[in-house]
Amino acid sequence: MPDADHQPTGTSRADQTVAEWRLAAENHDAARAIACLAGNVVLISPLTAQFTFDGRDRVGDVMIAAFQVIDNIRFHTEVGDDRTRALFYNARCGRQALEEAQLLRFNHDGLITEITLFGRPLPGLTAVMRRIVPLILGRQGRSQLGALLGAATVPLHAATSSGEQRLVPLADPRRPPGLRWRRRVHP
Repeated sequence: MPDADHQPTGTSRADQTVAEWRLAAENHDAARAIACLAGNVVLISPLTAQFTFDGRDRVGDVMIAAFQVIDNIRFHTEVGDDRTRALFYNARCGRQALEEAQLLRFNHDGLITEITLFGRPLPGLTAVMRRIVPLILGRQGRSQLGALLGAATVPLHAATSSGEQRLVPLADPRRPPGLRWRRRVHP
């Protein structure tokens, strides 16, 4: 992170942190992202409400794994102030499109103290879940559990992906009534 004591006029510590955070994400630079975190940072995942990731080391494990499974991160919107920011980006996880919103909270030094993640569409989230869980647990020395949970998410991802491609289009409000579902013919 840039030296906060030598910041350009009109640029807050939070502005500097967000600039570094965005560069880190777009360049898959986990070390740079981790440098933006306060020691007591908390990450609230969109994948579970059962627990949070607490502390720089655990959140760092998530960042390292995320940069291995999420590609082509491109931020498109940022709103907020020096205490709280919301960042939005588009990306891919394998063949699945993904959009993520990040709610970031900062301490008085401009470091990130809380990250709350939100994602869409559901097949993008399940693609991330399927790939990231084994990596995070592997970093924690629990690779067998990671393999088990990764395998357990395969049917969930298959169901959401198939539903998104085949069933959800049937509910499109622009679809004329009375049309039956037709099987796609692949060339």
